[in-house]
Amino acid sequence: MTATPGTPSTQPYAPPSSVRARHGSGGPRDTLVLIGLPLLAALALPAAFAGGGTRRWFGGRAEGQRAEAQAAKDDAAAAFYELDTAQRDLQISVETITAVDDSPAARRAASDFEALGQRIDEASRRYIQAVDAHDLDRDDLEASVAARARTELTGAKDELVRVKAELDRFAGSLGPLLGKAETQLARLAPAVERARQALLGASDALDAVRRSELRADDLAARLAALSPELTRLNQGAGQHGVAQTLERAERVQREAAAIRAEAERLPEKAAEIDHRLVSLRTRAEALTTRTGQVDPVLSELRRRFSAACWQDLQQVPEQAAQHVRQAELKLREARTARDAQRWADATALLSTARALLNGTDEAVSAAGDRLTRLNAVQKDPQREIERTRFAIRDAQRLAMTGRATPDPRHARPLDDAVARLERAVGTLEGRHPDYWHFLTETEAVRLTVARVVAQIRAERGGGPGR
Repeated sequence: MTATPGTPSTQPYAPPSSVRARHGSGGPRDTLVLIGLPLLAALALPAAFAGGGTRRWFGGRAEGQRAEAQAAKDDAAAAFYELDTAQRDLQISVETITAVDDSPAARRAASDFEALGQRIDEASRRYIQAVDAHDLDRDDLEASVAARARTELTGAKDELVRVKAELDRFAGSLGPLLGKAETQLARLAPAVERARQALLGASDALDAVRRSELRADDLAARLAALSPELTRLNQGAGQHGVAQTLERAERVQREAAAIRAEAERLPEKAAEIDHRLVSLRTRAEALTTRTGQVDPVLSELRRRFSAACWQDLQQVPEQAAQHVRQAELKLREARTARDAQRWADATALLSTARALLNGTDEAVSAAGDRLTRLNAVQKDPQREIERTRFAIRDAQRLAMTGRATPDPRHARPLDDAVARLERAVGTLEGRHPDYWHFLTETEAVRLTVARVVAQIRAERGGGPGR
């Protein structure tokens, strides 16, 4: 529905020709209604001077009915204008919602608005027909005709007002959908601009890396893959939809920001790889020296302790030397990858070399640590025994706190720990005690006791001294 606002105080409002074309129009009266007041005045002025005017004015009831009909026509024109304005505004809101939201609620809103449009067309058609049916400016307008015109125009106005009320209620129901849509539209332009700026930042960061004579081929390839996404962003939400464009803009921003961050860190990564190459090479050389010291340690273990104390260490020197050689090979491959600026390969190779050296370090250290611990227990086994007994007694006191008898779930494993310790002490008797078995047994006993203590504290709420 299309309407052009008039000025009811000076001339009745009539629908423009576009509305008449949609709803049908009446004949010569159309032209008369649309003629402006200034033109009518100009045409009437000479006749007025010549003979006092062209209209034959009838007093009394006819003129009163004409005035009431004209007032009804003005009221209908105002209602028509208000309805047309409200429909235009609401159409913008519905188009905003459907452009952003494809939910069932949004589709239902569009369908309901279309149905309301049909009601509006019907009310508008009734109004236009009432306007076209009566020429209130006729000189010989009869009172009965004016009265009928007033009745029809008042009915048309009332219908326009009812439809306007329906339209207002429908507009009020769109509040949540419209708010959501406007929020998304408000996010759209900033999101697209942030994506563009993120792409520009990533491109600048790559240029800076290249100026430092570092290649970033993988990053450049990732940035090039975003080019089609930028094209789609430039094509706009009208072609790809608001929700899809928002999602695309946010994804492009994230990926471009990641590329930029990696590019800016590339010089630091290169320096870090160089440092790790030097550090791991130095460590490999040191482990080569330490590996050569394992044989004297094994020799002393064989000479002073039973076979059970050192048999598991027999392969340490050979395995350590082999692992060091493998680590050195990985370091040479990492150096080649770094020179070719294959950063991911260099990092992976360095991690492999480090793992090999860590394992070697632990194995070599285990031999020396074994000799140290065996020397200590051989010299004073009672110290290890008392340490373990103290742990058991402390757990037993905790188990009895606040109880006349201990909980069997706690007492049983503690009793087993006491028996296990006594058996371990018994292995020290004889000509060639198995000190390593003794040490592993006492350590296992302490671990069992620690688990019982943790269980008791958890059951009692973990408070101190409980």
